Amino acid sequence: MKPRELANLGVPKHAMKTAIETVVALLGDGHSKTNVRLMIAGAVAAPDDHLEREPLATLARALQPAARPDGAFIERREPAPWRQWGEGLDENSIEQMRNACRLPVAVRAALMPDAHLGYGLPIGGVLATSNAVIPYAVGVDIACRMKLTVLDLPESALRGQSERLADALETQTRFGLGAAFRDRNDHDVLDADWTVSPVTTRFKDKAWTQLGTSGSGNHFVEFGRFTVDDPAHARTLGLEPGTYLALLSHSGSRGTGASVADHYSRLAMDLHPELPKPLRHLAWLDLDTEPGQEYWRAMNLMGEYAAANHAIIHRRIAKHLGARIIADVENHHNFAWAERHDDQDVIVHRKGATPAGEGVLGVIPGSMASPAFVVRGRGSVSALDSASHGAGRVMSRTEAKRSFTWSDVKKHLAARGVTLLSAGLDEVPMVYKDIHTVMAAQTDLVEILATFDPCIVKMAPPGERAED
Repeated sequence: MKPRELANLGVPKHAMKTAIETVVALLGDGHSKTNVRLMIAGAVAAPDDHLEREPLATLARALQPAARPDGAFIERREPAPWRQWGEGLDENSIEQMRNACRLPVAVRAALMPDAHLGYGLPIGGVLATSNAVIPYAVGVDIACRMKLTVLDLPESALRGQSERLADALETQTRFGLGAAFRDRNDHDVLDADWTVSPVTTRFKDKAWTQLGTSGSGNHFVEFGRFTVDDPAHARTLGLEPGTYLALLSHSGSRGTGASVADHYSRLAMDLHPELPKPLRHLAWLDLDTEPGQEYWRAMNLMGEYAAANHAIIHRRIAKHLGARIIADVENHHNFAWAERHDDQDVIVHRKGATPAGEGVLGVIPGSMASPAFVVRGRGSVSALDSASHGAGRVMSRTEAKRSFTWSDVKKHLAARGVTLLSAGLDEVPMVYKDIHTVMAAQTDLVEILATFDPCIVKMAPPGERAED
């Protein structure tokens, strides 16, 4: 059947691709063309009656918002199934997950043990949708990323050459909301097509100046002690068992990524005025539409850009120290991936969640005074191949600034052998959950291969507005 025939049956433009795929599936199941026309017409007339009838269910979900002439919000007849990891999670984040599972585009979800309140989808939330991407479920800092590199410097340099290492962090990285390099860094990402969106077109020059910087919020670059004891785990990382000096960074797509997020989040909300207030930040873009494709292309470009930021940070610091990188592990969070789960093509949003497919390596940090872990995914079907992206906050930034003093924090850090070059009170160790408890709650999601203990930490100085 041609698109014109489907349009004559009442299929709207935004659902055309899904309708064509449904027709192919029905014909493949042996239905006649006449029966297929009748079935498509029936789904258009009453999508609610077809939500449990594959292969019409996917089309029915795509048709739901368009099937109501009054534009009222129609949620799923039954919430999408979801599961949580960890105990005592914040009730607000649980409520956000329940709301996300009401969306007509929702398919399945999972909540990680570091979960806490976010915009729309909770941080630590994983949501699979049908042919739709939700900008706020990706996150404000698109493609926020972890990268760990092991250097060929001796571990003893953390003590004997601490001033030299601190100088590398101070001179070779930039932190803060408007942080940029006067002498710009070069990377192949600048040769990519930045005209994929009017936002990336406009901000390419700004992105170039910020290439290799880390911004504010919970972003950091730090040196630490990297330990891998198991010979098999060491081989996986290309190392011998032992203790090494390593560099760990956490940052994303900077100002350009934030502008992409802001533009398309607002656009999605404008396109879905029917959403009730608790679900406004869960507005989606259909991937059959130009806005959806624009955002998808811009999001993926921001993923390349975030990876380039980390590559430059690690390259500059290693070169400054005359060191060689002998191993590395990195991963995104705050991103959406086209994947297949439950024999269905879906878009998996991991907002503050680490990809953890079977055999996939990643990094899960704690705080400036607790370990980070290099992990290997176990490929949990229930968790949509995901794990936590860190320890998770236990209090707001405002509450943190009211609750702690630098005098107490410095004692806490000194007792753990941590030198802090700069940070705000809203990022001190006590604002985070116990990383060991978080890791214990997800042993079925990831296997720990190695441990990184922070020793010299650099974050944005006090007074910087958080952008994570």
